[in-house]
This record gives sequence, structure tokens and C-alpha cells, in this order.
Amino acid sequence: MELTRKELAQLIDHTLLKPEATPADVAALVTQGVELGVYSVCVSPSALPIDARGLHTAVVCGFPSGAHKSETKAAEAATALANGAQEIDMVINVGAAKAGDWELVRSDIQAVREAAPKPAVLKVIIESAALGDDEIVKACQAAEAAGADFVKTSTGFHPAGGATVHAVGLMKAAVGGRLQVKASGGIRTLAQARAMIEAGASRLGLSASAAILDELEE
Repeated sequence: MELTRKELAQLIDHTLLKPEATPADVAALVTQGVELGVYSVCVSPSALPIDARGLHTAVVCGFPSGAHKSETKAAEAATALANGAQEIDMVINVGAAKAGDWELVRSDIQAVREAAPKPAVLKVIIESAALGDDEIVKACQAAEAAGADFVKTSTGFHPAGGATVHAVGLMKAAVGGRLQVKASGGIRTLAQARAMIEAGASRLGLSASAAILDELEE
């Protein structure tokens, strides 16, 4: 898939989720994001409100473990929207997924969806590297049933790893064209980014946005 630098930039959530990130770091992220022409910046809830200077603002929720009460995630999402976010990237209850409690997984996502109704965009992080193939499919089905807009591979913080082409392809097949797929976690080269897009990702969560875009000619 041949994308121009501008086209690729518009698929990027330019991301800074390090716990030690300062307000100055977040401001620098926005400045760089504007210069790169990315779609959005993705930050931690405590960073809000920010002046995103025309970029969309995505905020993580229940991050990074997902092991929060549903009402806590819902409150976090509602607060993020009140503070200027347009997109919520929530982490599922991974333990519930591993236990096969798909109703809990679905209801957890639905609680956030209700707290962040459309036109807010809801991306559901399933932590794909920690799940088997059947669990990935069922997590995607739960996200769809709960009204999500995207399924997303990873937080980038789990020791099992981040995005893989296999997981992205499996997720794309599970949701068809009904939901979109975001690949995130460990994508550091143009080749990796292209492979994720070819597998079905329509959004990329990147902290190495500048380095990846610099591999492309204008």
C-alpha cells in the first residue's frame, strides 16, 4: 500500500502516555503533531485540558490494566469529554476476557459507551498479545455489541507485547467493515506501519510518528 506522507500522517494518533510526561512534554507533543500533520494526539487523562491546536484529542481510560470498576471507567470517560477530549481509548477487563466472562467484558465497554455517547469516538483496547485467537475474536464481538467505533490492539504497556499483523488481520475479519481497527504498541518503522495498514488498520497509535514519517518522501 503506497501512501503519501500526508495520507499516512492522517492515520496517526500521535501518542504520549509515559507516566513521567510533564505539561511541557504534552505541549511539545501537540507542537510536533501539528508540524507532522497527524490526525490526533493521544494523552493521559490528567493532561487535560490541552490546546490541541486543531488536532483531535484522544484520551485513555482504565489505562493500562483495564482492571478498574466499570463505573470508574465511565466516570473517567465522562470527565475526559468534559475536559475537551473527542475520542476515548478504553482498556477492557482483560481478566474477565481470560476467564471467559464475555458478558462482563461487554457490559464494561457499554458503561463507557453510555458515558461517552456518539459523536465521541470509542476505541476498545483488547490487549491482543495477552489473548488467544478465539479470545481476540470474542473481545471484538463484545466491543461491537457494546457500540464501540474501533477495536484497538494494545496499550503498549503489557509485557506480552504490542500489535502484530496477525492480530490486526484477525480483528479486521471479526468486525468486518462495521468497526475500524487501530494498531498500537511497538510500531516503530515505516515497514511495520505499512504492514498494519495492509492487514486492516485504519488508525495507528504511534510515539515514533516523526521517525516513521521521515522515512517517506513528501
